[in-house]
Amino acid sequence: MNIPEFQSLKNQRKISMLTCYDAWSARLLSKSNVDAVLVGDSLAMVMHGHSSTLPASIELMALHTEAVARGLSEKLLIADLPFLSYRMQLTDNVKAAGSLMRAGAHGLKLEGARGNLELVQHLVDSGIPIMGHLGLTPQSVNQLGGFKVQGQAAAEYERIFHEAKDLEKAGCFSLVLECVPTKLAAAITRELKIPTIGIGAGPETDGQILVLQDMLGLNTQFKPKFLRHFLDGAEQIGQALNTYDAAVKSGEYPSAKESYNL
Repeated sequence: MNIPEFQSLKNQRKISMLTCYDAWSARLLSKSNVDAVLVGDSLAMVMHGHSSTLPASIELMALHTEAVARGLSEKLLIADLPFLSYRMQLTDNVKAAGSLMRAGAHGLKLEGARGNLELVQHLVDSGIPIMGHLGLTPQSVNQLGGFKVQGQAAAEYERIFHEAKDLEKAGCFSLVLECVPTKLAAAITRELKIPTIGIGAGPETDGQILVLQDMLGLNTQFKPKFLRHFLDGAEQIGQALNTYDAAVKSGEYPSAKESYNL
């Protein structure tokens, strides 16, 4: 799938996206019906154990993007520009964006509109597709006072609504809406000609995205209202680990058929 094909799905059918951080997961996703993947800066939390996305660097994002690109085929691959990597001088911003595109991304995502509109237009004009991200923007977690729903107050509602239009005007090909009221997400989706992708934004966006490990039920400590487990992964993997342990300790594994002979 490419950018024009992704955009053409608006008003045709819902779009499915998942995060992906490594080649192993990418190979599994390549065999699925999921439309697109995001190498999110959430990898700092999911893969590296940090409490926020802030420790993700451009070098770390490029490393994971390369791994996903090696394992992925026939899916749209978007990579996150991490904290502060696009808030420097223009030359440095473009260099950061270029490093992720060279790593194998088909497009990039950045958070927020204020202070970013000129850069979005410049990157788009330079041939780099940009996905916007409004609502709960995890890179601003300290300013927001935590991971909280955004857009509930009238002023916030209006700001996010108008920023969505600004990002579309600047050239974004799509927009992620995270943890905003359903009414706001629906209004933005109706207003914009580009697809909206929701996470905690209700059912009326053009598509949905979740963290792969979350939807597989691998992170039992993370239980936000919007998350549905499509597999009890932690329980099933735990059972497999204990079955392996028992087979080794009993001497049942490896069997003669699983051993090499002269």
